[in-house]
Amino acid sequence: MRKSLFATVAAAGALAVAVISPAVSNAADTVLTFTVLGGALNITAPASQALTVTGDVASGGITPVVVSDQRRGINGWTASAFSTDFEKPSPDPATIPASAVTYSAPLLPARTGISTVAGVLVPQTIDSTTAVVVATAVIGANTATWTGTVEVELPSDVVAGTYTGTVTHSVA
Repeated sequence: MRKSLFATVAAAGALAVAVISPAVSNAADTVLTFTVLGGALNITAPASQALTVTGDVASGGITPVVVSDQRRGINGWTASAFSTDFEKPSPDPATIPASAVTYSAPLLPARTGISTVAGVLVPQTIDSTTAVVVATAVIGANTATWTGTVEVELPSDVVAGTYTGTVTHSVA
């Protein structure tokens, strides 16, 4: 009886080993792949914004300005701003040159994702395309949101009326 009990336990153990660890010749590997697609790098800003005149300066905030970087890469980006001249139509046409327009982004932009984002603290003349917010140390998708502070220095001979100009934001 001892022999038969021993044989039964040995057979059960061998069967358990065979069930628990299948032979290598019965293995099948599957290599899995997937592609993460990158998106676009975009900038948005309000279509219009009114400035307030105080003394010899027209000023205000363009808010929100938003950069959305869905490229999912590691390249940073630079947001820039450019102003046109400010024009007043007839009957007394007048122009305030773009060289009188400055822009700053004095507060740290709100952001999502991984990046280091900084705006220009000191007002910069934007009569040509000028960097205003820069993102570095980017990893993956990210966004940044800020208020662009615009000031238009009014000349001493400014003519009363409504002036219109355009600030264009771009990102690369």
